[in-house]
This record gives sequence, C-alpha cells and structure tokens, in this order.
Amino acid sequence: MDELINEAWLHGVVTLLVRLVEVAAALVIFTGAAIGFVRFILAAVQKERTDSFTRIRLTLGRFLALGLEFQLGADLLRTAVAPTWEQIGQVAAVAAIRTALNYFLGREIRDEQRQDALARAARSSSEEVPPREQPPLRRPPGADPTSHPPH
Repeated sequence: MDELINEAWLHGVVTLLVRLVEVAAALVIFTGAAIGFVRFILAAVQKERTDSFTRIRLTLGRFLALGLEFQLGADLLRTAVAPTWEQIGQVAAVAAIRTALNYFLGREIRDEQRQDALARAARSSSEEVPPREQPPLRRPPGADPTSHPPH
C-alpha cells in the first residue's frame, strides 16, 4: 500500500507553515517596535514624565515576548517532518535560548509593571484630598462627655 501522505509533500507544507509563522513573528516584533518608537517620539516631544517611558518599554516587551513565542512555534514546526539528530539538537539549543530570553523578558515586564503601579499609587496618594471633618458625635442628654461611646 502506498504512503497516505507523500513525505516530500508534507515537508513542503510544513516548510510553508514555518515561513508563515516566522513572518508572523517578524510582523509582531516590527509592529511593537514601530508602536514603541512612535510613542517614544510623542513622549519626548510632549516632554512627558519618565514613567511614560516605562509604559513604552512594557508595551515593547510584550510585543517582543509574543514574537519570541511565534519564533519558538516556527522552530517546533521545523522539526515536525523526519528531523535528523543534528536538527533536533540545533532546535533544542535555539528553543532553550529563546525560552530563557522570554523568561527573563517576562520577569522584567512584571518588575516594570510593579514599579509602574507603585509609582502611580504614590502619585495618587500624594494628590488625594484630605478627608472631610466628621460631625461631632451626639450624646444623649446627661451622658458623661469624657466617656467613650459604646461599640
């Protein structure tokens, strides 16, 4: 019985899919870089506070992390059709490097988000309006003004 799917045909399809996923990764990274650059120029021209640059870095970092995930997907697809041990080793090394980069990038994004949230909280607490004065407690007639109200 002949093969159900020709290996050469399958290899061609997987190669096409790998290229499409790599293009998607490149587009995601390029889009993030373009958005980050435009936001950076606008922030610099408007002379915004430096915490706006942190938000720009966070946005760019998210795009980079997503692009790396697409690249890792392309690497995994590449090994789908009859890989050699050498190809498996190369993909494993590249996948390990990309996974490590993605891990550290994700950690940096979380740290930046935490610092950004702390900075916003500090700004909002310093801009808070002092609480209104509470009206004096009403005491029943004949009550001792030095005693504390019941709980």
